[in-house]
Amino acid sequence: MRRSAVPVLLGLLGLALVALLIYAMARPGTGEDERDTLDAQVLAGKVVPAPDADRALPRLGASGELRLADLRGKVVVLNVWGSWCVPCRREAPLLERTHRALAKAGVGTVLGVTNRDTPEDSLAFARDQGMTFPSVRDPGSRLANAYGAIQVPETFVIDAEGRIRAFDRGETSIDFLRRALKLARVPDAALPAR
Repeated sequence: MRRSAVPVLLGLLGLALVALLIYAMARPGTGEDERDTLDAQVLAGKVVPAPDADRALPRLGASGELRLADLRGKVVVLNVWGSWCVPCRREAPLLERTHRALAKAGVGTVLGVTNRDTPEDSLAFARDQGMTFPSVRDPGSRLANAYGAIQVPETFVIDAEGRIRAFDRGETSIDFLRRALKLARVPDAALPAR
């Protein structure tokens, strides 16, 4: 009787594994649905308001909170990053140059969003990279999830009216930033240098 129970138990175990796999694939993810929807809409040229613009997030290395809505009227390069991320380290000087060009022209800023990181590590990273642009902490990755940011780095260019004009899922480049900032109606003189 024991030998006949083994195939039955293996069959039940197999069914349980299949059920677990189906459950894992069918349940809502942490940002995947938002990512697919947001990406498709932006790529189709639709007007997509920046998600969660009213979410107040704690400032990194400063007291108080900041909301994306507080920056309305300015172009915002929203960059999701983490101190442990090698591509984030590589793109930090470009983001700093971009911030300085936008701020000097008075048309915008870069806003960093630390994701899955400790405040201490994030602050050390920002200091090591010479980042002068504002950054906020995203406890629980709620803002990142609203943008479908399931990795780091990810960059979103938001126009002065609070609409997403372009996104770059992965390490950003000067070509992407210049093209995206033009879509957001930033004058050529305020674009970061190549």
